[in-house]
Amino acid sequence: MRNIVICTALALAAAGCASTPVPNEKVAVAKASVARAEQAGAVEFAPVEMQAARDKLGRAERAVADHDAVPATELAEQANVDAQLAEATAQQNRSHKAATELEASLQSLRQESARSATQPTQ
Repeated sequence: MRNIVICTALALAAAGCASTPVPNEKVAVAKASVARAEQAGAVEFAPVEMQAARDKLGRAERAVADHDAVPATELAEQANVDAQLAEATAQQNRSHKAATELEASLQSLRQESARSATQPTQ
């Protein structure tokens, strides 16, 4: 009877370990998302979101090192989402900046054109 209890306990422990594998793949996905966000200019155009992604990725990596699979998985997933948000925010802010610069250039050209039209030709 005692052997059955011990075997059952070991089987349950092994099943518990098998159901929460180390989240290396999720951390790798989060790292790739952070790298994409950096390449998209998130450090400059979405610094708050970028810092959140980096912080959570670092915490996920520490949790993996400590063999804490559940928090590592959750943090890696959160880092991935934060990095995607940082990338999207950076793209939006870059587009907004480009549109603002284009509008300023067009305004300058309009003013120059208006000045040329009002000056007499010689």
